[in-house]
Amino acid sequence: MNHKTIATTNFKFPNQQELYKGKVRDVYKLGDDLLVMIATDRISAFDTVLPVGIPYKGQVLNQIATNFLDLTSDIIDNWKLSSPDPVVTVGEYCSPFKVEMVIRGYLTGHAWREYKIGKRVLCGQPMPDGMKEHDKFPEPLVTPTTKADQGHDEDISKEEIINTGLVDEADYLYLEQKTKELFDRGTDFAKNKGLILVDTKYEFGKTRSGKIVLIDEIHTPDSSRYFYLDGYQARQDLGQGQKQLSKEFVREWLIENGFQGKEGQSIPDLTNKFIESVSNRYIELYNNITGNAFEKADNTNILDRINDNVNTYLKSLSR
Repeated sequence: MNHKTIATTNFKFPNQQELYKGKVRDVYKLGDDLLVMIATDRISAFDTVLPVGIPYKGQVLNQIATNFLDLTSDIIDNWKLSSPDPVVTVGEYCSPFKVEMVIRGYLTGHAWREYKIGKRVLCGQPMPDGMKEHDKFPEPLVTPTTKADQGHDEDISKEEIINTGLVDEADYLYLEQKTKELFDRGTDFAKNKGLILVDTKYEFGKTRSGKIVLIDEIHTPDSSRYFYLDGYQARQDLGQGQKQLSKEFVREWLIENGFQGKEGQSIPDLTNKFIESVSNRYIELYNNITGNAFEKADNTNILDRINDNVNTYLKSLSR
């Protein structure tokens, strides 16, 4: 494949103070007020970043997130100022809350794994008896996790968050309310596109003036789980698995090829055919989730393009 992908970036923007590289995003802090977030084409599975980038993956994730930030700004203000390039969001630097607000509409994933070993309370929230995997909860459950600097995020209850002072009570109640409102909106969007928003997570922060805003990404296939609505109930009634719209297919391919991130296992060769199929699947995700047709950006000189677009935008701020 001759597509150029973004494996990593190393820009030097004006007033640059820090560069943080996550599994997928490169985040630049400029001065005290600005963040430049670049969605690369890196892809991770089993806590391992795969050695090959996926063409257009960064563009897909960035444009889904900016789309939904714009469509939810009447519920809560967010950190985004502009998206000067298809893979870039520039926004206001915020001090993040130390919890991630996970919300679950269905008994799936982590909730199901806890449920099937007999637990009926998750993060202080009761789960009714008699449910089976992928059943809908009577009401969505807010199941926060602590954001771990090292290791895995841990489940935590609302009471623990407030009692330990992790988040002030008034702030937490506001986060919880906005989490529910955002999930309701996301659920409606999904339904209109023939999808079910199964679960997702939101992150919030405070601006320097003390205002609570939504930060990071929302409703992307990396932060959310989607099912296809058509046939959902029939599959539940028959006890069949649900059709997921997520990067689960990447994990399945790796498992079939003998890799689960365990010691002694090496990543299988990622063929051009496989890379192209993953790229096409991400584009399909974009089309399904947004209802818009994906437009491939010109990736001929992708790093030069990003550099020019970000710098042009930054100059416009200082005029």
